[in-house]
Amino acid sequence: MVLVLYFIQPLWNIRSYTNLRTFKLNFGPQHPAAHGVLRLILELNGEIVVRADPHIGFLHRGTEKLLEFKSFLQGLPYFDRLDYVSMMTQEHAYVLAIEASRRDLVPFRAGFIRVLFSEITRLLNHLMAITTHAMDVGALTPFLWGFEEREKLMGFYEQVSGARMHAAYFRPGGVAFDISSFLLDEIEIFCQQFKYRLDEIEELLTFNRIWRKRLVGVGTIRALEATNRGITGVMLRSAGVLWDLRKVQPYEQYAGINFTAAMGLFGDCFDRYLIRLWEMRQSTSIMAQCALSLSSGLIKTTSSKAVSLFRSFFKLSMETLISHFEIYGNTQKTGPSEAYCGIEAPKGEFGVYLAANGGSLPYRCKIRSPGFLHLQSLDYMTFNHFLADVTTVIGTQDIVFGEVDR
Repeated sequence: MVLVLYFIQPLWNIRSYTNLRTFKLNFGPQHPAAHGVLRLILELNGEIVVRADPHIGFLHRGTEKLLEFKSFLQGLPYFDRLDYVSMMTQEHAYVLAIEASRRDLVPFRAGFIRVLFSEITRLLNHLMAITTHAMDVGALTPFLWGFEEREKLMGFYEQVSGARMHAAYFRPGGVAFDISSFLLDEIEIFCQQFKYRLDEIEELLTFNRIWRKRLVGVGTIRALEATNRGITGVMLRSAGVLWDLRKVQPYEQYAGINFTAAMGLFGDCFDRYLIRLWEMRQSTSIMAQCALSLSSGLIKTTSSKAVSLFRSFFKLSMETLISHFEIYGNTQKTGPSEAYCGIEAPKGEFGVYLAANGGSLPYRCKIRSPGFLHLQSLDYMTFNHFLADVTTVIGTQDIVFGEVDR
């Protein structure tokens, strides 16, 4: 017995020694690669990541609870401030949920304007995602090029809403203001020249051996694992699942628009980079199609009193005045209803569940943000990777913590 213990004891010592080799490291809570405030507690074996434990909540403002104390229209600007890189797409999901609960019909022109600015927002998001990710990895020039294009796109925001970021432009039943022919001409010119800027970015990055060394085979996730974890958007398509809500569950005018969704093969960071590049090219095509398809018509619904003020602008009456107070006051009511609407936001499926009990305020508003679900897969995607790869994976997950923390 003593002899057996004599031989087992060194094995215990080796096991305890290997446990001591792992140590914990704080990543953050302020890190430029995180697109917000993220704290990771990384368990490392040398430079190899054994476990990544995300700690979130640094930007939590209680948005879902605040929306229960705001009228339907007053709640709209809160969605601009969730993912502050994809502003109008989040407004889009919110107004679609309101319209589904009230059964409002959106005019043809308003639907195309919404699609146009949703794709402008997709460009804003993907330019931020690719160029800041490149800067995190070590390439500065794409960041300067991309932000020059983002300034032009935010100029389009400003022309229709007066704000460059938090536009609050979409409205239940349509949009706030009409779009001018002058702006349409500017958008068409932008679409023609933007593809050459994409060519420059791709020429600099796609076949760059340093870029490929940092991205190829890093942060791989397979189709089954991605679907089990609720991953959507670019990350799901990179894993080989061709799922784009604009195609499989068309909303607004997407059913009549011609575009192609891309799918990856390996589910790594390089696939996600290529898909975002492809989506930007498709977005410019969609924008051009919307600009050509815009015909004269209303920009707000006519199926309720919500636009009686605008339809009778030159014939003001007591009825239109009352309707104005119903819209912008706290007295506009809907019947008991509930609705969920999910859209293909730039980061994935962004959904809004809205329940009303017949009052003038939402009874419940639940937000499904893609970044929150994607962050849960960080531990899986970084396991057995180098510490430097954590930054790469976070960059291609395209997380913004306004929507993660809410």
